[in-house]
Amino acid sequence: VQLLESGGGLVQPGGSLKLSCTVSGFNVDFYAISWFRQAPGKEREGISCINPKSDITYYADSVKGRFTASRDNEKSTVYLQMNNLKPEDTAVYYCATDFRNYPLCPPDLSLLQGNDYWGQGTQVTVSS
Repeated sequence: VQLLESGGGLVQPGGSLKLSCTVSGFNVDFYAISWFRQAPGKEREGISCINPKSDITYYADSVKGRFTASRDNEKSTVYLQMNNLKPEDTAVYYCATDFRNYPLCPPDLSLLQGNDYWGQGTQVTVSS
């Protein structure tokens, strides 16, 4: 199982980025994918989870209304559209899955901290 994030970079406050997470090694059609981030000196934070059929998504309060998760199962890719970025969004962003224990998103994203599989992360820096 492999997850590969891309799309990070440097953006000014108020700007947008779209992250991608390409998955291989299992059939992503049936499983939830989550997004986490970790800023320097801070704990890893679960920020989003999207169900296999995109019918349910969950967001942390810190990103609700600004970030949107989506997925294209035919491309085995999950996306995170990030708008109105703030300096406090600066972090390494990871996608992850725990398809054995959480094939569907739990409302409490902290339950996904023990995800079985993680990507290598992509850096997002919000700065003027």
